[in-house]
Amino acid sequence: MTASAAEVVYALLVLGAGAFIRSAVGFGDALLAMPLLALVVGLSITTPLVGITSLITSAVLLAVSWRSVNLTASWRLIVASAAGAPLGLWVLTNADEWIMHVVLGGVLVGYGAYNLLRPGLPPLRSELWSFPFGFVAGILGSAYNTSGPPVIIYGTMRRWSPDAFRATLQGFFLVNSVMIAVGHAATGLWTAEVLWLTIFSLPALVLGLVAGVAAQRRISPAVFSRVVYVLLIVLGGMFLLPL
Repeated sequence: MTASAAEVVYALLVLGAGAFIRSAVGFGDALLAMPLLALVVGLSITTPLVGITSLITSAVLLAVSWRSVNLTASWRLIVASAAGAPLGLWVLTNADEWIMHVVLGGVLVGYGAYNLLRPGLPPLRSELWSFPFGFVAGILGSAYNTSGPPVIIYGTMRRWSPDAFRATLQGFFLVNSVMIAVGHAATGLWTAEVLWLTIFSLPALVLGLVAGVAAQRRISPAVFSRVVYVLLIVLGGMFLLPL
């Protein structure tokens, strides 16, 4: 491992905080951890590391709520995401670091602003729209572990009910997390440093998940979510600054 002791401690704190947010409000672990870690250890380590830890977090949470997973409703998004994933991997391994920062910053700022402003987006009548939205989600998922924003915007425009929304997203993220991790491993991104950081992060992930469950009963999800969205905008803005 080449990461310094300070970088390891920082990574554990960030990953634990991501698990806490995911457990408390149901989203946001990768969206928060990606920019915070990439600023210190770079995207080449951050992307596979967050991909593995997000998969672990998803598996733990889904072990509790697996009955609500609806893979049937998610299959179009999953297929389209699988088609976009190779392009995301190519971007991750070939694109200039500055371009990667700008795209990630734009995704974070745009998604944070979208959720704070809640613009009145037109409804989508056809399920065929799931393919372009899923394709973009596959690209962003493989490159940045940020497959959520396109799928969430799609679900909003499709006017899904809250129950359908949760079930479909769980089904999508379950399979998508596995695909992302497999893609990262197949392209050689699972280095020894990434695997050691993953092992070291396990206690932090457990503490974050437990604390998130406890906080869920005491913190208003709506208020907490707005704080997270503001933080995403700030972090995204940092990525849009010149390196």
